[in-house]
Amino acid sequence: MAASWGDKLADLPEDRATVAREVPFRGAKTRVHVDRLVLPGADGPEEVAREYLVHPGAAAALALDEAGRVLLVHQYRHAVGERLWELPAGVRDEEGEAPVRTAARELEEEAGHRAERWFELADFYPSPGFSTERIQVFLGRGVSPVPAAEQTFQRVHEEADLRPEWVPLEEAVRAVAEGRVRNGASVVGLLAAAAAERDGFASLRPAL
Repeated sequence: MAASWGDKLADLPEDRATVAREVPFRGAKTRVHVDRLVLPGADGPEEVAREYLVHPGAAAALALDEAGRVLLVHQYRHAVGERLWELPAGVRDEEGEAPVRTAARELEEEAGHRAERWFELADFYPSPGFSTERIQVFLGRGVSPVPAAEQTFQRVHEEADLRPEWVPLEEAVRAVAEGRVRNGASVVGLLAAAAAERDGFASLRPAL
């Protein structure tokens, strides 16, 4: 019988001492670090430079209704020059706000819906080779529209023409498999939801 990996299959923290650091760029929400650290080389330890983006992280909401449909938004993304199908999501730029609250807030602001119950769905680093960004995806159940009188958030810029759409989860997963949906948080979240659906989402932990 093959040995079970159990808890051994888990990422672990590891600290490599930084010899020096430069910060050549500071933006509104991110900054770039250039660290010098010592790593193994062909002829022994050597000092190398590693540049990376320091990012506050983000949270995404996968709202799933009783009919098995997921709520997606169609949004323009300037960096890639495309309009992408995405889960409602946003940067964690509200100080002290729990990640699940960020996801819930983005669901209300971007898609005009709220959920009664939230569960942890996925937690990942999209580009750990050059960014500290961590994205957490939460599953929302008991979804309902926000009453018009309570919709006070004004969408501007890229969010001004968001188009929320209810899509069957099965169809959304097929779009991922066929390369038609490529936003990272959406790909990870949709595949994680499809996997969790196999046991009726019983294995998911409530989000606190």
